[in-house]
Amino acid sequence: MHELSIAHSLAELAEEAARRAGVRKVVALRLDIGALAGIEPGALEFSWEIAARDTILAGSRLDIRRLPVVVHCAVCDADGELADFRRFRCPRCDTPSADLRQGRELEITGLEVETLEGVA
Repeated sequence: MHELSIAHSLAELAEEAARRAGVRKVVALRLDIGALAGIEPGALEFSWEIAARDTILAGSRLDIRRLPVVVHCAVCDADGELADFRRFRCPRCDTPSADLRQGRELEITGLEVETLEGVA
């Protein structure tokens, strides 16, 4: 389960960023995860509880946005979302395409933090 090592890395990055910003408590970590990233969201959420334990992230949740696979077609000169990521062909004209524009991401997009006034 490589999600545990990913969760630990995410926790380190998020905690470091939060501490630099003077944050005392993180409520949520927002992530973008591409369909080809090889990460199982359920396993990552389970691992997150372990990785966040005894940190300012303890009790926080993961807000995961799954990103579809998008390829660029040279024939259509357009990007298209693949319905089946095992078939890298333009969804419009069916031309093969290996020009991947989205789908491999694992990116922290934000932190939801607790402030003196509440959650921000």
